Amino acid sequence: MTGYDAQFLGPDEAVRVPLPTAGRPLRQLDHPRFSVLLDPQRRLAAATACTVDGARLRPLPRSGSWRLDPQAPPHEQAGNELYRHNPLDRGHLVRRLDPMWGTIEEAREAGEATFVYTNAAPQVAELNQSKELWNGLEDHVLEYADAHDHRVVVQTGCVFLGADPVYRGVAIPRQFWKVVAWAAAGDGPGTGSPAPTLQSAAFVLDQTPLLTDAELSTATGRALAVGHVPPLGPFRTFQVPVADVERLTGLGLGPLVAADVRGPAPDRPLEPRTVSHRPPSGWTELTGPADVVPSPPR
Repeated sequence: MTGYDAQFLGPDEAVRVPLPTAGRPLRQLDHPRFSVLLDPQRRLAAATACTVDGARLRPLPRSGSWRLDPQAPPHEQAGNELYRHNPLDRGHLVRRLDPMWGTIEEAREAGEATFVYTNAAPQVAELNQSKELWNGLEDHVLEYADAHDHRVVVQTGCVFLGADPVYRGVAIPRQFWKVVAWAAAGDGPGTGSPAPTLQSAAFVLDQTPLLTDAELSTATGRALAVGHVPPLGPFRTFQVPVADVERLTGLGLGPLVAADVRGPAPDRPLEPRTVSHRPPSGWTELTGPADVVPSPPR
């Protein structure tokens, strides 16, 4: 199937997960089992959405090479010119393995489709434990969803802020978001077949250096003045309220907010710039899979 399927978790309207909505024009680009919502002004994806069938995954060897997305004009994409001769990594938003399920041919086609620049975001090249944890969040939730058909949907994107530093004509995001959703068996009204309920969990990946505002401004100015990549810090991964992802991004996440397994977000202002120094109430920095809520059943 081409494009994201909002009914992937089941035909019941209660577990329908639509694409994020935005109050600004975004270009929808459909690929095998996932869709990209491209922000033409930022030349990066505001959001992506992918369906993952854990029972039918086929983790084939890596194949494919990065290329421009034929569905969008080249000037709306951040292509190879952003990543050439510098330490920036082309970070997959839709993880290569996530849409790789079904037949071998279907899995290979879907995996190769993730290598379009509209599905890439500039990230720190060096891996650390937090980045590895971020990359494996889908696996963790799939393990939790083992009793619920092994199916999850994953929505991921960039956090766009007005203060993001511009490098080679592209404003570099320092934060990324991810929301994972699945269907759980509910308490149906005496039909013998419990109605499913939607559950979700949200995460933020932060690559902002742990500097004061003044230090960061000075370091950024010096780097850009000589054509260098603006300073980026080691990855840190947080589990956050789904509602905070809406606040950070300005996107509408629909039923995912009410489905948050950690309950409603605290009612307080959220200042994006202070997130890196003092995580807001309700944010939990993750050091390993055991920190993620929910935890897989034992």
